[in-house]
Amino acid sequence: MENVDFSLVDWSRAQFALTAMYHWLFVPLTLGLSFIIAFMETLYVRTGDPEWKRITKFWLTLFGVNFAIGVATGIILEFEFGTNWSNYSWFVGDIFGAPLAIEGIMAFFLESTFIAVMFFGWNKVSKKFHLLSTWLVAIGSNLSALWILVANGWMQNPAGMKFNPDTVRNEMVNFWEVLFSPVAINKFLHTISSGYVLASVFVIGVSAWYLLKNREPILAKRSIVVAAVFGLITTAFVVLTGDGSARNMAKYQPMKFAAMENLYVGQQNAPLVAIGILKADPKEAAHKKQDFLFELEIPNMLSYMAFLDPNAYVPGIQDLVHGNAAHQIPSYRERSEKGKIAIQSLAAYKEAKKAGNDSLAKSALSSFEANYPHFGYGYYAGRDVHELVPSVPTTFYSFRIMVGLGVHFGALFLVVLLLTIKKRIEKKRFILYTALWTIPLAYIASELGWVVAEVGRQPWVIQDILPAIAAVSQLKSSSVQITFWMFFILFTGLLIAEIKIMLAVIQKGPDSN
Repeated sequence: MENVDFSLVDWSRAQFALTAMYHWLFVPLTLGLSFIIAFMETLYVRTGDPEWKRITKFWLTLFGVNFAIGVATGIILEFEFGTNWSNYSWFVGDIFGAPLAIEGIMAFFLESTFIAVMFFGWNKVSKKFHLLSTWLVAIGSNLSALWILVANGWMQNPAGMKFNPDTVRNEMVNFWEVLFSPVAINKFLHTISSGYVLASVFVIGVSAWYLLKNREPILAKRSIVVAAVFGLITTAFVVLTGDGSARNMAKYQPMKFAAMENLYVGQQNAPLVAIGILKADPKEAAHKKQDFLFELEIPNMLSYMAFLDPNAYVPGIQDLVHGNAAHQIPSYRERSEKGKIAIQSLAAYKEAKKAGNDSLAKSALSSFEANYPHFGYGYYAGRDVHELVPSVPTTFYSFRIMVGLGVHFGALFLVVLLLTIKKRIEKKRFILYTALWTIPLAYIASELGWVVAEVGRQPWVIQDILPAIAAVSQLKSSSVQITFWMFFILFTGLLIAEIKIMLAVIQKGPDSN
C-alpha cells in the first residue's frame, strides 16, 4: 500500500459521510413520528373523538413529506457501496448484502404496501384496518432500520463469518451471529430510540409554535402530552442502551473508547470526564496528547462504565499504539507485522494452489489463519501506526455535546408534560420558545451520535479487518470530487424543499374536517 491515493480515500469518505448525514436528517423523524401517529390514531379508534383523527392526519402529512425525501437519499447511499467502495463490496458482499437484501424484500415492502392505505384509505377501509395499516407502516419503518443497523453493527464488530482464501472473500457461516451480535442489537435499539426522542422533540416544538401563535390549542396540548410521554419513556431507553454501547465499545473498539474519553495513558479506577475543554493545538497531529484547560471528573466512573467494575483497568491510546505487556495488550506495530504476514501468506497460498503445491499451500494457509485477526493492520506495515488513531477532539466533544443535549431533552419532556397537565403551558412562553428552538438541537444530537460512531472507528471500514485505504474503488479522485459537489447541491436542494413544504403545512395547520 505504498502508493495510496489519500486524496481518493478522503474524498470517498467525505462523499459517503455527506450522503449518510443528509440521509440521517430524514430517517429518525420517520422512525419516531410513525409510532406517535399510530398512538394518536389508536386514541381516535378507542375514543371515537374526531379531533384525534384530525390531529393524526395533520402529523401524517408531515410524516409523508419526510418519508418521501428520506427514501431518495437512502437509495443513493446504498449505491455508493458499489461505486466508491467496490473493494469493500467484493471483500464482504456475501455478508453485508444479506441484511440489506432482507431490508428491501421484507421491511420496505411491508411499509410500502400499507403506506397507501394509511394515506388514502381513511374513507375506503374500516377504522380498525386503517389503524392496522398505520401500525404496520410504523413497524415496517423500524424493521427497515433494523437490517441496515445490523449491517453497520457487523462492520463495527464482524461476527458469524469465515474467510474463504480461494475466493478472497468473507462468507457468512452463521446468520444468527450476525443478526444477534451484541453490537448490532445494541446499535439498533440505541439508534431507533434516539429517533423516537427526536420525533418527540419535533412534535412538541411544532405544538409549542401553535400555542405561541394562539392557534390550535387542542391539537397542540394533546400532541404535547403524547409526545412528552413517548419522549420520556424513550429517553430512559436511550440512556440504558447508551450504557450498553459504551461497554461494547470498550470491549470491541477500545481505541474508539479511549479517543472518546481523551484517555492517553491507561488507568485503573479511571475517572469519567463529565465536562472538559481540551487544550488542543490544531497544528499538532491527532495522536498527540490533548491536555485539559478545564475538566470535571467523576471518580472511578469510566472504569465502571466500561467494565462494570470501578477498579478495572481501562487502556488508553498509548497502551493500544505502543502496547502494554502487563495487561497483555499488543502494540499496533506488532499487529501490523502479523497482519503483513497474513497478507503475504494469502498471496503465497494462492500461488501454491496455482502451482499445484499442496504442501506449501497448506503451510501458507495455516500461517494466514493464525494471523488473520490482525489482517487489516498489515496495510499499515511500514507506515506510521498513529494513522490508526481517530480524531480525539472530534469524538470527545461530539460525545459530550450529544449527552448534554440528551439531558436537556429529558428535562424538556418532563417540564412540558407537567405544565400541560396543570393547564399552565400557554402562559410559559419561555418554555414554549425553548421547545421550539430545541428542534434543531435534536437533529444536531442525532448527527453527533453518528460522528462518534463513525469518526471514532476510523480508519476502519470493517473493524481490524479492512481499512479505508484498502476498501475504496480504483477511481480518479477528481471523479469523486465532482459527484461530491453534485450530491451536495442535490441533497441541499432536497433539504430546503422539505423545510419549505413542512413550514407551509405547519403554517396552514390541520384540515377542518
